[in-house]
Amino acid sequence: MYNSMPATAAAARARAALYRSLRASLEARGSLEVETPIAVPFAGQEPHLRPFETRFTPDLPIPPGGIESPRRLHLHTSPEYAMKRLLAREGFGKCHQIARVFRDGEISRTHNPEFTLLEFYAAPGSADSIMRDLEELIQEAAQNLNGNTQASRQKRRLELKAPFERLTCQEAFERFAGFDPLPLDADALSQAARTVGIRPAADANWDDLFTLLLMEKVEPCLGIDRPTYLTHYPASQAALARLSTNDPRVAERFELYAGGLELANGFSELCDAQEQRQRLSEEQELRRSLHRDVFPLDEKFLEALPRIREAGGVAVGLDRLLMLLTGAQTIADVLLFPAVVEYGAARR
Repeated sequence: MYNSMPATAAAARARAALYRSLRASLEARGSLEVETPIAVPFAGQEPHLRPFETRFTPDLPIPPGGIESPRRLHLHTSPEYAMKRLLAREGFGKCHQIARVFRDGEISRTHNPEFTLLEFYAAPGSADSIMRDLEELIQEAAQNLNGNTQASRQKRRLELKAPFERLTCQEAFERFAGFDPLPLDADALSQAARTVGIRPAADANWDDLFTLLLMEKVEPCLGIDRPTYLTHYPASQAALARLSTNDPRVAERFELYAGGLELANGFSELCDAQEQRQRLSEEQELRRSLHRDVFPLDEKFLEALPRIREAGGVAVGLDRLLMLLTGAQTIADVLLFPAVVEYGAARR
């Protein structure tokens, strides 16, 4: 574990200034700030996330048709499902939330099990429109916090003035790994990995190989002098994004990198309930194969999707964005009560 101390009052003031800037910028764009439940009955199906579990036990007898007692709940890993249900309602075409979220097991120099996301959505909208909004929000935040559009990360200066760089996964792999992964099957991708010095596990599947190469060869090269959007992820890693109408091998999904930090993950939202149900069912099977808890599907979320029609959305890690804007080296440096200290893991 690494040495760290809680954030100072100066970091707390910077966080407050960041939130003021983001709220003002989003409100100026017509977005409505909302709140959604933290304790939810249906956890997300992302195969590699573990939610914290809790229970609801009412003190009084529940009338027929009321909440079953006791009830298993989870602290949300993201407010995504709830916010998309709001998109389907009248008056919530643009909405955002600064949300505390929870992911069990995540602790490192850039991870804390409890952290803060900004999620914002627009219907109608798309990955392209959300990327444009996000880069403007970050530029405005830098200007409001620091008086300029500069940032410092690992002794390098970054320019945060929009527009940011955009690279497709195909372009990024060709530039930094020397090949295009999309035409390759798992065996060919494994061989390509070995030619660039990566030694994958013998049982690694295509997505395992892609992710390993992304982490080892591509991500370290992104967002060095200015932030970079990595776009058009393989269809097998679409998550909740719709597939490209121009190339069904890829999804309209993006991630934002700056100074070695992954800051955001966004999509043109998949609003086809049947396709989304199939994807979630496949994720259930993957969770089962990984010996993780398998959760029921959120039927209210699936029922809402056809009423959205077209939308874009993004989740932004605000602790990491604050690290970038203040020059902090670890996430603990911007948290008043970081887990690495509160759990007694820090060495002083």
